[in-house]
Amino acid sequence: MNNPLLSFDDLPLFDQIKPEHVAPAVDQLLAAASAALTRVTAPDFPARWSDIASVLDVATEKLGRAWGAVSHLNSVADTPELRAAYNEALPKITEFFTRLGADERLYAKYKAIDPTSLDAEQRQAHKNALRNFVLGGAELVGADRERFAAIQERQAELGQKFSENALDATDAFAYYAQASELDGVPDDVQQAALTAAQAEGKEGYKLTLKMPCYLPVMQFARKSALREKLYRAYVTRASDQADPQTRKFDNSALISEMLALRLEEAKLLGYRNFGELSVVPKMAESPEHVVTFLRDLATKARPFAEQDLADLREFATQQLNLPDPQAWDWPYVSEKLKEARYAFSEQEVKQYFPAPKVLAGLFKIVETLFDVNIREDHAPVWNAGVKFYRIERTGHLVGQFYLDPSARTGKRGGAWMDDVRSRWLRPDTHQLQTPVAHLVCNFAEGVGDKPALLTHDDVTTLFHEFGHGLHHLLSQVNERDVSGISGVEWDAVELPSQFMENFCWEWDVLRHMSAHVDTGAPLPRALFDKMLAAKNFQSGMQTLRQIEFSLFDMLLHTAHDPALDLMPLLNQVRAEVAVLQPPDWSRTAHTFSHIFAGGYAAGYYSYKWAEVLSADAYAAFEETVGQDGLPNVETGRKYRQAILEAGGSRPAMESFKAFRGRAPNLDALLRHQGMSGKK
Repeated sequence: MNNPLLSFDDLPLFDQIKPEHVAPAVDQLLAAASAALTRVTAPDFPARWSDIASVLDVATEKLGRAWGAVSHLNSVADTPELRAAYNEALPKITEFFTRLGADERLYAKYKAIDPTSLDAEQRQAHKNALRNFVLGGAELVGADRERFAAIQERQAELGQKFSENALDATDAFAYYAQASELDGVPDDVQQAALTAAQAEGKEGYKLTLKMPCYLPVMQFARKSALREKLYRAYVTRASDQADPQTRKFDNSALISEMLALRLEEAKLLGYRNFGELSVVPKMAESPEHVVTFLRDLATKARPFAEQDLADLREFATQQLNLPDPQAWDWPYVSEKLKEARYAFSEQEVKQYFPAPKVLAGLFKIVETLFDVNIREDHAPVWNAGVKFYRIERTGHLVGQFYLDPSARTGKRGGAWMDDVRSRWLRPDTHQLQTPVAHLVCNFAEGVGDKPALLTHDDVTTLFHEFGHGLHHLLSQVNERDVSGISGVEWDAVELPSQFMENFCWEWDVLRHMSAHVDTGAPLPRALFDKMLAAKNFQSGMQTLRQIEFSLFDMLLHTAHDPALDLMPLLNQVRAEVAVLQPPDWSRTAHTFSHIFAGGYAAGYYSYKWAEVLSADAYAAFEETVGQDGLPNVETGRKYRQAILEAGGSRPAMESFKAFRGRAPNLDALLRHQGMSGKK
């Protein structure tokens, strides 16, 4: 069989990969990687970095690239057949990488490598590797080693099942509304819902829990009963509180087992809890350090959040005749207050952001600031809506990326960047391998002959993911394990992504990437000024919301007994932090994929942590902005070299100091979010 998963000459053959290719490719690549491991751990094999890399890293990189393609398709083009093939191969993949990370012979080889024989990049990668061996169980023996391996395999299964349940529970819901129920819902959302129902031969308007449908209904639908129906379905997804027909997707038992396994894993490695284990490779010193940081920020944000809520309650009572708003009313009340206070709506703004225009504007700012050129390229793709691009500098290829912008059935929610391959001076060919990335979003599709329209939040999301992409793609590091985002401390990974979000609030940037969908007119300055005035609308409440997630995550992994229900802990955190309490039946933790299926366990605080870094980094651009209002190119070059090009080749704090000349502080974040004054 000519297997597309075994082709490594160029880009993945996404249009040819089928479920039946997975098992044979995985088996062949696993056999090759296992043989490479046997070879480099032989007593007579030299303990030299380049020798090990040219045999073992080459084999594991091929395995990683093939499995990465399968995993990606499983996230963006899920089918029962692909899911079955993925789940069949997952335990084998997990077993191999667990065995690799805990191999005491390989660990001994790495310990025997002379650090003075390595360049700076290799020394950082070597240091990380030794740490990762310890965290991977390489110092465990006997029954402990076997148990550690079993824990890794089971955790991989549980994380995958959690994701499947969240996706299936989301996809399983549909409500076919009558036109009379949709009063206030934006026209384009109604048209998409009508088209979706007609495609199924159904009457009415198909409403789903996918963000491009769910969020506008919650913000704009005038009928509280409709908002309640969708809200209840959304916040009980994949839980014991869900509709009886979808209760088979309940994640409760999976969560309990996952937490128990994480605690057991931590104790096997000599830590008191999983939180302690989680922060070892991060910037934060300890879970206590994180909790103190979060509570300090919560204290600063709370007065602003309390004022936000008081404003909402007053407006709901006096203007909307809602003296006692329920959980499903708050998004609607918020949108109405924002419209009243700032005299614009998200729907009005959206008309000025057709996706092609936004993308062109994003590319322009990146090209100007980071001295590159971006143009469309060609590659096999998994869906007709996916585009492929290349980044060049002085005519030379720097990197390439796929952009998959639209929400659809079988594609998991959210937005993310993932690597296809890393920049690497390959030890087998001595050729430079350029990096390739996936950028995935879940925006609404265009309706009829009109392009997709993005909300300003969508625009910000696109910039965010592109920031991650730039971190991966602009790397100038030749050592794969510390190239791009590899080797970057997890709580610093969000710095470049959150940094890019700031440009979405610059007039001289925004006006060049807007054009009204019907008239082509740019975003009016008066409308932008209203948006800017509204920028920090409810920033106190939003900050507390993120702290609630982050604190719950860290306490769940440090102070919670996995045998107990997690709801009392979540309620306790909400009582401490939140100004709004959801209904008793809300189960948002059951779809908290970041910490149960996305690598952020005891690490969700990273978003707030990195926001401090990104706000302070962006302040350097504010301090050097030109008379034309555009960012200073010299500052862009310095940022590119100190942060983006350095990747994981040195500690994140060193990179930050190389750019700013000092350690970060909280002031810029509080100022950016309108919380620097007293309340």
